[in-house]
Amino acid sequence: MKTPNNTSASIVTRNMSDFTPETGNVYESIAIISKRANQLSIKLKEELNGKLAEFATTVDNLEEVFENREQIEISKHYERLPKPTNLAIEEFLDGKVYHSTPEQEAEKNA
Repeated sequence: MKTPNNTSASIVTRNMSDFTPETGNVYESIAIISKRANQLSIKLKEELNGKLAEFATTVDNLEEVFENREQIEISKHYERLPKPTNLAIEEFLDGKVYHSTPEQEAEKNA
């Protein structure tokens, strides 16, 4: 998954009126952002688990568990990435998130 370089990894104060032009409703915008953040979170988690699985061992004995430097570096990389919520907000504000309501879908199909 490619993450944008301009997205801040830290907390940013947002003006709530920035979320209304797209939908006309702050709460609807927040719901859309929330759903997109969940999608991004699942995708990042699957990607991380896939990369970590490459280094997994089938050792059942706790005494033989050791630190794998590659796993640690991969984990640190994912910890430094912007949070899915920040990515979803940036995508929404940039107009990169497609959304529709059941009413809009019914009008298109009618």
